[in-house]
Amino acid sequence: MSLRLVWGAGGIVSLGLGLVGVVLPLLPTVPFILLAAFCFSRSSDRLHDWLLAHDILGPSIHAWRESGSISARGKRLATVSIASVFLLSLFLGLGAKILVVQAVVLGLVLMFIWTRPTG
Repeated sequence: MSLRLVWGAGGIVSLGLGLVGVVLPLLPTVPFILLAAFCFSRSSDRLHDWLLAHDILGPSIHAWRESGSISARGKRLATVSIASVFLLSLFLGLGAKILVVQAVVLGLVLMFIWTRPTG
């Protein structure tokens, strides 16, 4: 199997997960779209160019590549999603050790998100 096919398959799967993340608030959209762009850059110029030129998906890719920035709206949505996941874990009564690990990991993710420039 060609490596281009592997990268292409990774790009398609990532794009699919990113698109599902548009309607499911707990699944991140932009990281999967960035991964799709990365995979397509190694497999298909046509798909890569299409993704970069897309009216909705393209700006996030350009902002990340140019300045490593995340939009203010993206930061807010990520924060709400992360808080929702943690509250769901509390509601489901997960064990204390799991909640501590989850709180640390989600806190680090939020710290990363909020320390990026706002684009």
